[in-house]
Order: sequence, then structure tokens, then C-alpha cells
Amino acid sequence: MAYALSLLQRCTGLAHLRQVHAHMVVTGLANSVHALTKLVEFCALLSDGVFLDYAGEIFRQVAHPTTTTWNAMIRGLAQGPDPKLAILLYPQIQKGSFSSSLRPDALSVSFALKACARLLGLKEGQELHAQVFRFGFASDSLLQTTLMDLYFKTSRGDDARQVFDELPKRDIVAWNVIVAGYAQCGRSNDALVMFRCMQQVPDLRPNEVTILGALSACSQLGAADDGESVHAYARQHALDRHCFVGNALIDMYAKCGRVDRALQVFDEVPQRSLVSWNTMIMAFAMHGRAHDALALYQKMKTAKVAPDSVTFLAVLGACNHAGLVEDGRQLLRSMEEFRVVPNVKHYGCVVDLLGRAGRLEEAYDLIVNLPVEVDVVLWQSLLGACYTYGNVELAERAMQRLAELNSNNSGDFVLMSNVYAASARWDDVGRTREAMKRVDVVKTPGFSYIKVDGVIHKFVMGDQEHEKSKEIYEKLDEICARARLLGYAPKTSFVLHDIDEEDKENALSCHSEKLAVAFGLLSTDGGSPILVIKNLRICGDCHALIKLVSKIYGREIIVRDRTRFHHFAKGLCSCKDYW
Repeated sequence: MAYALSLLQRCTGLAHLRQVHAHMVVTGLANSVHALTKLVEFCALLSDGVFLDYAGEIFRQVAHPTTTTWNAMIRGLAQGPDPKLAILLYPQIQKGSFSSSLRPDALSVSFALKACARLLGLKEGQELHAQVFRFGFASDSLLQTTLMDLYFKTSRGDDARQVFDELPKRDIVAWNVIVAGYAQCGRSNDALVMFRCMQQVPDLRPNEVTILGALSACSQLGAADDGESVHAYARQHALDRHCFVGNALIDMYAKCGRVDRALQVFDEVPQRSLVSWNTMIMAFAMHGRAHDALALYQKMKTAKVAPDSVTFLAVLGACNHAGLVEDGRQLLRSMEEFRVVPNVKHYGCVVDLLGRAGRLEEAYDLIVNLPVEVDVVLWQSLLGACYTYGNVELAERAMQRLAELNSNNSGDFVLMSNVYAASARWDDVGRTREAMKRVDVVKTPGFSYIKVDGVIHKFVMGDQEHEKSKEIYEKLDEICARARLLGYAPKTSFVLHDIDEEDKENALSCHSEKLAVAFGLLSTDGGSPILVIKNLRICGDCHALIKLVSKIYGREIIVRDRTRFHHFAKGLCSCKDYW
């Protein structure tokens, strides 16, 4: 038996595995349930389709499989290419054709739950949760943390919290799941609350996994002060020495608007991995510091660190944000030198780069001749460029391709309508608006939020729910009045509706980022920057107004939208109006 197991550990392929199996048959070991279980375990742990098929063949040869045998097979299927098979196999432990005297143990349920988590199978997971109590496994902490993971992945954070609260004993794994789970499902503030609670538990110390979850939460919220606190804890307990923690710190500071602090962490990382370089280059790119990104890319190559596809996506993005067309084209050509195959995202950066620079025909030719499948983002980029440069013909071609790809994004219709309006083609404007009403247009709700004194304040367009709503709108009126004295005029082309100009101006004044900035001016002192985070791209009218706000009120305002940072100061923006 020991010899056969040693042969298993040295298996390098299916042919070798078959030889080991044949040896077990010849020596009689194949008659041992224990030996066959070990063979099934070995095949299943590889989680490869071919090996899993072979594991299934062996499994079906076992006359009286034990619970351990079943678990080995369920575990392999749960980790394999089709986790649904694990869920289908699990009930057979009791009612299958092999045996009716067995029942699942805690591991059986745990492996089945992991399959549910991979498939986002909430209904099946809830059925398993009921069995946890029926079989008396409620005190099994590993099983309960697997349940928590399932609930977080299926956006049932409250259910995960209930499981956590009912745990008889909460170990480091359970705490990590609750912190990382809240961060992963977008409940970042809850993640930070749990991180602070965890620090108060006697004889329990957050580890590097906890730190990653807390830093992820800070990144999402743009909560630099909380990030500094987490960093301080990591430094105090020497957790920042882990390269992946250092990378997370770089990412956190960059996403909180403190790119120079991110660079400081990068310079202090004891051993930089490829991810370290990529994260810092991406940080420069999203803050519009293209030349710093390119310089760091060159430094990376000098350090003999080979770039990968993520590296090129970062530097191409930097070129895109700054309009460095030739640098971008050269980078795309150089990918072959490092044996990196461009994907649709790399080409998308170049298409956007060409379009923003007014080289619309080049952008179109690149799209139609791509060696990869084209997605809607490329055509949307071209459509946006056509709006900027007033090219009706190319805009119509882009819109047609978007229709063929079943893209029903409201922004596409708005842009196409505005392209027609700019050329005074009012019949086409009306036709586009009618088409927008006919199809099932998808509109992503816009929102912005700002953190003041540790509290997140979220705003949507026309928000009236905030307790200081009256003061916020009064402040907005003041802002717009002072901005008009400096030449500000609302850009009503950003509003599609069939309403008069006055109503369009009112609609623009209610945009979520304007409300957040007004609240920031009301609630913070003059010495600190105002950081606003928006889930969509900042609109042109908001961009123009916030530039003036930074001049009028002498405040630095930072807006993080879905693609980049805008640093407003003294009436200017870091993007140089190129975004």
C-alpha cells in the first residue's frame, strides 16, 4: 500500500496513473476500498476534466464506498470545470444506487457548499444550510465559514452576518470571511466596522488576509484616513513586509487620491513583484501622470522585469489619458517583443486614444481589422469621439454596429442624438429618441458619495433625502451664481429630454457630483481636499463647473469617476480637459 501511494505522488500524467492503477489491480490492492479511495482522492484533487473522468470510472467500481470515498469525488467535482456535478452527486450519498446506509458528514456538506458558491447557487445552498442543523453540524466552524462565503457571493450579506453572529466560537478564518466578504460585496463601511471590532477581541490578531480585506474596503470608499490607520496596524505587526500587502497599500493610496503616498510605499517595498510595478504604473495612469507612468515602465524594463498584458494595459491607459498617440502605437507594436498577445482591452485603449485625438478613420480601420472579437466598448469609444468631432457618418456606422451587438445603453442614444442635434438634423434627433423609447434601454443609475467625519454621504441625481438637503441646494444656487460671473453657462447638450432650456439647466444642476461637492464645501474646512467618488464618468458640465468651484472657493477638489481621477485646483484640472 505504501509503495502504491508513493507511486501515486510521482504521477506525471494520465498514462502513468493508469500504470499505477494496473499495479494495484495486479497486487490485489484494487479490492481495498481504502486504496481505491486514495486513488479517487488523487485524481479528484487535480481538478482536471480528464482526471476527474478517470476518478469517476474508479469511483463507480467501488462496491461499497465509504463517506470518505464520496467526499473525495464530491470535492474533486466541486473544484472542477463543472461544479454542478458535485451538487448532483451529493444527495446520492444517502439515496443513490450504491448505498443507503451512509449519510453526509460535515466535509460532504462543506464541499457541496463550495460548489454552490462557485455556481452562485443560493437555493441549493439554503437547502444545504437546513441540513447543517438537521445533521447536527451547526458547531462546525469550517462549515459555517463556507456558508458565510456562499451568502456573500450571492449578495446575501445579512444572512452571512447572521451565520457569523450565531457561531459559538469565532476564529481568525471566520473574522477574515466577514471582513473580506463585506468588502467583496460592496459593503465596505461594514467591512471596516468589523475590522475595528476584530481588533478589540482578546487573543485574536488580524493577519495579512484581514489587512487585504480592510484595504480593499478603504480603496472602494476612497477612505484615505481609514487606510492610513490600517497601514499603521500592518506596520506595527510587521504585516506590511508581505509583498502582496505592500501592493494592496499602493493600490489603496492611489484609489484614495494620494498617488504620491502610493509612490512612497512602492519605494519602500522590500521585494517588488511584477504586480508591484503594474499597480504603481496603473496608479500614475489613473491620475493622469502619463509621463511618470512611462518613465516607471522604462525603469521596470531596466530592472529586468518583463512586462505582461496588465503592464501594457496600464501604460496604454496612461497614453490614452494624456493623448500620447505615437507612444501608444509604439507600445502596441512592442508587445510582440515580449510575447504578449494584445487582447480587446489593449486594442480598446488604442481605439480610444486615436478617437480622442481626432483620428477617427484610423480608429475605425483599426476596429474593423482587429484579429480579435470586437465588443461594444470599442464602438462606444468611436461613437464618443464622433460626437466630440461632429462626424455624423462614422457615428451612424458605430451606432449600427452597436445595434447589431444588442447594446441598449442609454448613453449611446444620448450621444447619437447629440451628434444629430449638433448638425441641426432634428428629424434624426426625433427618430433616435423614438428608438430609445421602443427598445429596452439600460440606464445605469448614477451616484456620488463623499466621506465626512467618518460618515459616508451618498447622493443621486435630484436627491432630496439628505438631512441637509435645503442647505445643499442653497449652496448650489450660490455656486452657480458665482460661477456665472466667471462665464459659466450650463452645457444643456448633455440633457436628452424634450424639455425647454430652463428645465435642462435645472436637471444639470441636480447631478450627484454637484450635490456631493456642495455638501463638501458646507461640511469641511478650507485646508483639506474634497474627495468625491462617482460610479459613472463625470459629465462635461459638472467638469466645467467644478473647475470654477476650485478657483472661486480656493479648494482642491478630487473626483474619482469610473475611469480616472480629476484633480481640480485654481480653476484647472489635472486632465487638462482631455478625458
